Amino acid sequence: MKIGWIGTGVMGASMAGHLQKAGHGLSVFSRTRKKAAGLLDKGARWYDSPAEVAANSEIVFTIVGLPEDVREVYLGDNGILSRETACSIVVDMTTSQPSLAKIIFEESAKRGIESLDAPVSGGDVGARDAKLAIMVGGKKEVFEKVLPLFRLMGPTISHMGGPGAGQHTKVANQVLVAGNMIGACECLVYATKQGLDMQQVIDIVGKGAASSWAINILGPRVVKGDFGPGFFVEHFIKDMKIALEESAAVGLSLPGLALVQQLYIAVKAQGHSRSGTQALFLALQALNGEG
Repeated sequence: MKIGWIGTGVMGASMAGHLQKAGHGLSVFSRTRKKAAGLLDKGARWYDSPAEVAANSEIVFTIVGLPEDVREVYLGDNGILSRETACSIVVDMTTSQPSLAKIIFEESAKRGIESLDAPVSGGDVGARDAKLAIMVGGKKEVFEKVLPLFRLMGPTISHMGGPGAGQHTKVANQVLVAGNMIGACECLVYATKQGLDMQQVIDIVGKGAASSWAINILGPRVVKGDFGPGFFVEHFIKDMKIALEESAAVGLSLPGLALVQQLYIAVKAQGHSRSGTQALFLALQALNGEG
């Protein structure tokens, strides 16, 4: 297929690469061209706007940073939906607002284009290893058409319901991740204070009831002092903000999530907005006068 891909960051470049490796023609756009260099070196074509990508693609995937980026990519002056296009399906894989997913669905339909919201979970490792979990909202028959392409990016794929359902599922995912992250980082702060070997702690607790992605994948990065991004702190703050807003809209109180968001805002204030989410460990150390 002729596939368009918009957004070649920490996860997007790897995800697009799996489609390219499978033999699909790739047209790309990203705010920073050099981030698409690997794809371009392997034959992808560069275009200067989302609209141009869409004009030269049958299906367009997007994975960008923030909801405002999603809105610009789809609805902006040079967005995917700004002019006549050859594209028949658009798939937004950004973690974004369920309400925006519904707007994109409606605006796409006016132009005869089908739309899916399909955020993912699994971080940079899942993207690189094609082991993402993909949660999808939109028409079931459109989901079935795109499913073979989703399978190139991950083995765990589910149609969750109509427009916005994929994003609502990702909100639920991020609520759980928030709890896991604070648990993992507090575990390691405690272990360090008590004179334990952090990696040895991870090796044992990560095999029992406390097992999680946070402790088993991100914990060893903390041990190595690696706070580089698999997923940016600033993007996680955005996700938690969406979750809290969606919860407030239905009268739901999630105090644990609110607490974790405030701690991550502190991490950002310490200069770690572009660090990985495991940088929460540093904020907790500082809070305790350690480190």
